[in-house]
Amino acid sequence: MAFTPTKDQLIPDLSPREEIVLLARALWKGGYRDNLAGHITYNCGDGTLLCNPWYLTWEEFNPEDVLRIDLEGNLLEGDWPVPLGIPLHLALHKARPNVTYALHNHSEYGTVWADIKEVPPMHDQSSSLGGGGDLVLVDEYDGGVDQMDAAESAIASFGDAEVAILGGHGVFVTGNSAPAVYLRAASLETRCKNAWMTRVANGPEKTSLPDWWVDQMTRSDGSGYTGFWESAVRAALRAEPELLNKIASVAK
Repeated sequence: MAFTPTKDQLIPDLSPREEIVLLARALWKGGYRDNLAGHITYNCGDGTLLCNPWYLTWEEFNPEDVLRIDLEGNLLEGDWPVPLGIPLHLALHKARPNVTYALHNHSEYGTVWADIKEVPPMHDQSSSLGGGGDLVLVDEYDGGVDQMDAAESAIASFGDAEVAILGGHGVFVTGNSAPAVYLRAASLETRCKNAWMTRVANGPEKTSLPDWWVDQMTRSDGSGYTGFWESAVRAALRAEPELLNKIASVAK
């Protein structure tokens, strides 16, 4: 008889604040670590967002450091400043209120493709797992996204896509759950890395994956791969056992 684990057997029950911290830890380890750069937002559904704070890297902020802000970027709860680049997220959540999670960073290999302003091809299965629509190039760099005009221009070009390469900038990933946005972000970085390695090895320029597989992955919402996010959470908690106590104290 096949064994199907319950959610409690895979990871502890997590609040959105805790998920933001664990997303940051897991993705920092996976190449999303450009110093202070990067923002993660969670749409609370009441006109407010949770987000990581300014001045703390993704490897060091904790659940109690997560901020709550309104859709104008005003701080409502928290002891740290709001990240400078938050207008990109404000513009996204205003334009697409159905999006739950959004994250932006200058990932190691994602930024290579942002610099050359190309969408990397999918050469292998691991590069295609993110699903959730086409990866698009947003070549609208009008300055840093700490300016609302530049942020709104980028989001207008982003349209209804779920994942983007931001030309001259970095990457932008959305999802309706922590597992979905983590899978998309992690597989995007794998796609960017493997595509770059394939290019410098003079490999094929276009994907060799079958159309039916690409279509299947495109239609996926990114949340159906049980175990991918959960293993990342367990790894983060093994690396920082003290997070368990912090998570428990915040949950009370």
